Amino acid sequence: MEAKLDLPFDTEEMLAGLRTWVECESPTHDAAAVNRMMALAGRHLAIMGATVETIPGRMGLGDCVRARFPHPSNEPGILVMAHLDTVHPVGTLQNGLHFRREGDKAYGPAIQDMKGGTYLAIEAIRQLAIAGIATSKPVTVLLTSDEEIGSPSTRDLIEAEAARHSVVLVPEPARPDGGVVTGRYAIARFNLRTTGRPSHAGARLGEGRSAIREMAKQIVAIEEMTTDACTFSVGVIHGGQWVNCVATHCDAESLSMAKRQEDLDAAVERMLSLKASGNDVSLEVKRGVTRPVWEPNGKVLALHAQAESIAKRIGFALPHQSAGGGSDGNFTGAMGIPTLDGLGIVGALAHTLEEHVQISSMVPRAKLLAGLLQTV
Repeated sequence: MEAKLDLPFDTEEMLAGLRTWVECESPTHDAAAVNRMMALAGRHLAIMGATVETIPGRMGLGDCVRARFPHPSNEPGILVMAHLDTVHPVGTLQNGLHFRREGDKAYGPAIQDMKGGTYLAIEAIRQLAIAGIATSKPVTVLLTSDEEIGSPSTRDLIEAEAARHSVVLVPEPARPDGGVVTGRYAIARFNLRTTGRPSHAGARLGEGRSAIREMAKQIVAIEEMTTDACTFSVGVIHGGQWVNCVATHCDAESLSMAKRQEDLDAAVERMLSLKASGNDVSLEVKRGVTRPVWEPNGKVLALHAQAESIAKRIGFALPHQSAGGGSDGNFTGAMGIPTLDGLGIVGALAHTLEEHVQISSMVPRAKLLAGLLQTV
């Protein structure tokens, strides 16, 4: 069956609706803020006719929303999977990244990663329903709350829900060339703590052993382990309480990414075997959240070919690639469920104060999603 793509997507209406989402700030670690965003999206889905459930959060993180749309078939369906948590703290709208439009660009916190793509996917479902066009299979939308920190509280939910479906569509941002993602690299996070010996930094500096100094040495050593096969980076560090005290503790978080699982496994072994530089200080390394490598198989490539054919009809190319960065598609792809990622808006500079999308990409990407929902 050939998908019907001549749907009345309206750029201005979509951009106005997306603005309400962007202006509902929802950083991962602010559960109340995430829940406000989940409520906004849940209400939107309920108005569309979905049966909406709120799934309580855990680990101090926000709730999730699951929406199921009516369909005559009971066969395993299509899972549209997205996250509504962001890396931008509440207040970003007033301090550096307010919603604005400049030519073909629209700016705002999480507009690219990934509220834009999520909004388009839901709009595609809505337009199909208005037009009376059935999706090929039952559709479920799962909106999660902690993807930006590796999905520690939702991985079990994601995998359980995905197992009930035959295909997964992930509207994470499009690749810079407008392409989609058919595989993702493996990622591991680590929590590090150094412990030193306190002293008065002014009167008895020599008696202390600084945990911050030790962590600084470890950071340099860790980042110098980076190779073409695997990267090592430290992105968070907290140490000390008073400048006139030699710090007793220092905490850091590091991340490693590899294209192959065996390279990540080797990185994990290296990280867990790190030692302190001296006997007067100690180092503890704990493994955090891990995303498995997702390598494309024949079913994924067939799914891409189907998407590529739809994109060609719309009028744009749709290359594919494996990508870094990680997403919840790592989990479903590694499970062997045909997964197509990177279906969201074209844009740039996610996770920065210049995050934006290309407005002109909204309608073509929405049509692509609508086409996939009719044919996969």
